[in-house]
Formats: sequence, C-alpha cells, structure tokens
Amino acid sequence: MSDSNRNRRARTSHHQGLDTPLASKPKWYQRYQPNPESFGVMTESFARWMGTPQFLLWMTVFVSIWLLWNTLMPEELQFDPRSLNFTLLTLMLSLQASYAAPLLLLAQNRQDDRDRVVAEEDRQRAQQNLADTEYLTREIAALRIALREVATRDFVRSEIRDLIEEVVRTDAESDDVDDSSESTKRRKKDSSKLTGEPEPKTSILDLEEAQTQNSPKNSSKSGSRAARNPDE
Repeated sequence: MSDSNRNRRARTSHHQGLDTPLASKPKWYQRYQPNPESFGVMTESFARWMGTPQFLLWMTVFVSIWLLWNTLMPEELQFDPRSLNFTLLTLMLSLQASYAAPLLLLAQNRQDDRDRVVAEEDRQRAQQNLADTEYLTREIAALRIALREVATRDFVRSEIRDLIEEVVRTDAESDDVDDSSESTKRRKKDSSKLTGEPEPKTSILDLEEAQTQNSPKNSSKSGSRAARNPDE
C-alpha cells in the first residue's frame, strides 16, 4: 500500500510540476468537525426546551428530590451530604450553566442569521416593489399624455349633443321659412281673388300643369290646319 501511494504521489507531482504548490492537508482536528447544521438544529431544540415550563418543572423536582434525599436519609445512604454543602449538586448546576450559556448563544446567533437573511429578502422585495411601482407610475403617466389627444366619451357626447341641437335648430328654421312662404302664397291668392287677377304660376308643378293643359289645344289647332290645307 505504501509503494502504491508513493507511486501515485510521484505521478501527481510529475503532472503538476514543481511550480504548482501542493494542497495543504487538513489537520486532524479539522477532519472530525461536527456538521454545523445538524449541531445548530440540536442546540436550538435544546435551547427551546430549556425555555419551556416543563424544563423548569422537572428541574425543580430533580433538585428537590436531591436535597431531600441528602438531608433526610441516613448518612450511610447520602451521596452528597449536607455537611459538605451539597458540593456535587453545586458542581452539576455550575456545569449545566456553563454548557447552557454557549448553547443559548449559538441558538441566538443562528436566529440572528435567519433574521438577517429575512431582512435582506424583505429589503430586496421592497426594492422590487418600489421599482414595479415606479414603472407603473411612468406607464400611467405616458397613457395620460397619450390620451390627451384622444376623444373621450364625454367629448364625443358633447359633440353629438351640439350636432343634434344644430340639426334641430336648422329644422326649426326651415319650418319657419316654409310657414312664411306658405303664408305669402296664401296672401297672394287672397289678393288675386279680391282683384280678379289670375294667380301667377311660378312653381314647377304649376308650370307642368299649364303645359299639359296647353298641349291638347295645340294638337287641336294643328289638326284643323291640316284639314284646311287639302281643301286649298
């Protein structure tokens, strides 16, 4: 095994060259490091359990039994006598406190890291929301500027209303003109009847009626002239 390792190292050193530094080997204490994630989860669970009422209750029960046993029981059965001021119990509580403080600090550091990550994500989300809001504001402003030259519903309604009013006004004026013309015609008819003069025929219909009345007379005159010519 040693010869094969030596040959492998020789081949790697030959390929790497003398100018390539070798990678440093991990120390023995670096090889046996615990997993930070799993150890952090364990410490957080322990810290959470230490902050519960159950831990305080069971700790109180344990210390009470310890004190009663080493106080009321015979000296032969006492393992931490009162005469020594409960040295073993004091040592245990001190050891527990010395281990609990770093565990609580480790759990607090992990919580601080999580809070920092959450705060960073909140900041990025707030920046993204701000950018989206600014973009929407610019788009709305551009739409407002573009819609200034577009006919809105109220503008179209007002224009249609004005047109309708103008049409109604022109119709009323035309009706007034017709009424005035009819009144003038009636006055002329009345005046002609009173004076005995024939009614002047100025309209197109009157002229057509006059032409149709004159056409039979002209045809009869032409027939009588044609009858006289053979006799002559």
